[in-house]
Amino acid sequence: MVHFVGAGPGAADLMTVRGTELLRRTGTVVYAGSLVNPALADLAAPECERFDSAYLTLEEIVEILRRADRQGREPVRLHSGDPCLYGALREQTDALDALGISWDVTPGVSSFCAAAAALGAEYTLPGVSQSVILTRLPGRTPVPEGESLARLAECGASMAIFLSTGMAEAVQRELLAGGRYSAHTPAAVVYRASWPDQQVIRCTVGTLAETVEAAGIRNTALLLAGDFLDASGQRSKLYDGTFSTGYREGSP
Repeated sequence: MVHFVGAGPGAADLMTVRGTELLRRTGTVVYAGSLVNPALADLAAPECERFDSAYLTLEEIVEILRRADRQGREPVRLHSGDPCLYGALREQTDALDALGISWDVTPGVSSFCAAAAALGAEYTLPGVSQSVILTRLPGRTPVPEGESLARLAECGASMAIFLSTGMAEAVQRELLAGGRYSAHTPAAVVYRASWPDQQVIRCTVGTLAETVEAAGIRNTALLLAGDFLDASGQRSKLYDGTFSTGYREGSP
C-alpha cells in the first residue's frame, strides 16, 4: 500500500494526526522538497529512506514507490497542502493502478485555508459571497480555454489564485477585465502561509502588482481577491433566533 499524504500548508503541527502516524511508521518517504517543510520529513524514523521529488521524474517516483511497496516499507508520498489541489496526484495513482499497487489518500489542510486563517477572513460571508474560486494563471502549463482568469472573475466570487505570484501584473489585468472587481476591490498577498516566515500583505486589486513587486515575492504565495477581505456580511440564518431549524423553533 502506498499512502499519499497531505502535508498541510507548512507548519508541522498543521498536518493531520493520521498523516503524522503514517509518516512515523513508513520506511520510505518521497516529499516535495521545494514546498514541504523539512521538519515534516523528519517525523519519519532516522532509518527511513528520504527522496526529494523536486529532482525526480514521474517514472522515477513511481519506481521508488513500487520498490518500497514490494519491500513492505509502507511508502508515503508527501504532498504540500492537500494532494487534490495542484498535486499531480492522478498521474501517480494511474501508474500505480497499472502496476496493481493499492494506494490511499490522507487529505491535508490547503494553503488557501491557511491564508484565510492568517487574514482572519471567511470566504463565504452571507450577503457578500457564497462561492470560492481556486485557480491559477496559465504559465508553462496551460489552463482550459473556458477557465481564463478574466472569465472566472466575471462571477465576482471570493478568489484564491495559486502558482501565479510571479505573474501578478497579468493577474491584476485579468481580474479587472472580468468587470466585477474594481481597482478598489480588496486583495491580499499571503506568502508561505503558516510557516515561521509567513508574510501577509493587504492591498487592492488595483495595487496588487505593485504590492507583489515591492515585497519582492516571486513564488510560494497565494493571491486573494474579493469583498470578503473587507466586509461584514449579513447574519446567517443558522443562528438567527427567528429562524427555525431541525434542532430549535424560531421565535416570532
